[in-house]
Amino acid sequence: MADASASAPIEPNVPEAGAPQGAPEAAAPARRTDQTAGQDFRRRARRLFWPGGLSSRLLILTILFVALAGLLILPSSMAQFEERWLEDRVRAAELASLAVDAAPNQVVSDKLSNQLLEGAGVVSVAVQSDGVRRLMLAGPRMNRTPYLVDLRRGESLDSLVAPFRTLLGGDRMVRVVDRPRFRSGDFVEIVAPDGPLRHELQAYLLRLLAVAAIISAVAGGLVYLSLNALLVRPMQRITKSMERFRADPEDLAAGLNPSGRRDEIGRAEAELDRMQADLRAALNSRARLAALGEAVAKINHDLRNMLTSAQIASERLAQSGDPKVAQAMPRLERALDRAVTLASNVLAYGKSEEAAPSLDTLWLAPAVEAAAEDAGLTPEGVRLDLKIAPQARVSADPEQLHRILVNLLRNGRQAIAGQEGGVGAGAIAVSLEQANGVSLIRIADDGPGVPERVMARLFQPFAASANPGGAGLGLAISRELAQGHGGDLTLARTGPEGSVFELKLPGAPPPAPRPAR
Repeated sequence: MADASASAPIEPNVPEAGAPQGAPEAAAPARRTDQTAGQDFRRRARRLFWPGGLSSRLLILTILFVALAGLLILPSSMAQFEERWLEDRVRAAELASLAVDAAPNQVVSDKLSNQLLEGAGVVSVAVQSDGVRRLMLAGPRMNRTPYLVDLRRGESLDSLVAPFRTLLGGDRMVRVVDRPRFRSGDFVEIVAPDGPLRHELQAYLLRLLAVAAIISAVAGGLVYLSLNALLVRPMQRITKSMERFRADPEDLAAGLNPSGRRDEIGRAEAELDRMQADLRAALNSRARLAALGEAVAKINHDLRNMLTSAQIASERLAQSGDPKVAQAMPRLERALDRAVTLASNVLAYGKSEEAAPSLDTLWLAPAVEAAAEDAGLTPEGVRLDLKIAPQARVSADPEQLHRILVNLLRNGRQAIAGQEGGVGAGAIAVSLEQANGVSLIRIADDGPGVPERVMARLFQPFAASANPGGAGLGLAISRELAQGHGGDLTLARTGPEGSVFELKLPGAPPPAPRPAR
């Protein structure tokens, strides 16, 4: 009997009535849209008040700084203006008081007194002489007590704040005390309304702000144009050159022509030009390394097959029984093995994957003799001058040390054999010095020296070959192998009398006699 549940239709998951279908899915894009719109608005607002370009920022900052400098001198200017205005009122009132002294019995009519007070812009004038205060001109009695301004004290912090109190205060009366100028006495005292002063300060403030705005705009524009010509445009040239160089390093038009300036911009241009030249050379070297690696990868398989055939042939020759053939067979086998290793190592160098050295303690003299033999040194041509004791030992990878020595000895032999006017004969001296746990191997030849044109890039791949047909890899590989040991390979000296290379290897094993063969 069939299961009833199996034949029953499966009801879909229908949401309850009234529930909004797909509400979470629809609400999420809406929220994302709102967030994106809000971010765009904030980004546009920030760009409006603080643009991204260096030129615009420079202009805004210059105007702001000049305007700030103008605002800093605003309190002092307004204080001086208020002091001059009050001093003018004191002088006018002092002159009006002289009319009282000239009047009969030193008494003037009320009409004349009002005219003198109105002309001076004050409501009363008093003079103190010999400790006696005398009211020269008096107006109607005041219901408000005036505030005091003593011009005899000079400029102070309170005087810097006084103009703003005048601007923000209502109609008040001011009592001013100052030293007399046109008459004798202790001081001259006036009382005047500060309403006219407030109106004058307002007009003066507006003029100051207008002048400050004009100066800020003009000074900002001048500073902007100057800095734009001296800094911003040169930086834009440098930036565009970098962008074009990044887009196409091989485009020679993307290079920057240094302007020859002697400041920091000129130095930046010169360094950028050198950096671009070095990067082009490095890219060319990497391209040649890639081509070399590809070529070696293609021929490596065929080369191994040919070397295997040669090894088989050498094994058959070893069975011939000829003593001379048997004597030469070890050398032939070593040469075949090293040929296979060399092809693999050149491929590895093209991939920047040099194997780590396998250190061993070995006798140096036989290692140098074997390398000299593979480098083509002969007693009839370029000979080996071995200045190493038979029991001297070093710590190194035998195969890598052999490659280093072969490269250095071969370079020396080619330099001696290829010198102009030479007979192709000479000597390469190899010596050893051990001290402080370091072995220093010197390879000195009597060739013509390293050409000056390759000195700067002596150890760079493809850049230091002075021999026709050379790839310029020997010294680069040798130095890399030496540094892999924890040492280094350097050119100690060079000149018409020859060149001396120094191979430094860590470790100085004590000498030991070689076992009998």
